[in-house]
Amino acid sequence: MEIKLEQRRSNIGTFYIDDNGDLLGKMDFLIKDGVMNIYHTEVNNEVQHKNLGLHLVEAGVKFARENHLKVLPTCTFARSVFDRVKAYQDVLVDSAKSNPSSGGMA
Repeated sequence: MEIKLEQRRSNIGTFYIDDNGDLLGKMDFLIKDGVMNIYHTEVNNEVQHKNLGLHLVEAGVKFARENHLKVLPTCTFARSVFDRVKAYQDVLVDSAKSNPSSGGMA
């Protein structure tokens, strides 16, 4: 099982979990003006209780740090991870810190 990154353009991408050709989960993002908007995360029903969604968000945070990006988690699952994992607050965009219900990018 491996997390991979597919970038369709420089500003649109997907982290996905591949297990011998089976797609187990994915997290879609869009980058604009130095902000990585995580807007969709999904994991197959059969593996939902294996923390794969958390690992996808973790990969996104690592990517954001390496590329000096801030993160705006508009996906409700990703937002819940940022609310629980305080170690990710350094990459959270300021408006998302003060307004957790911010639904999009300005």
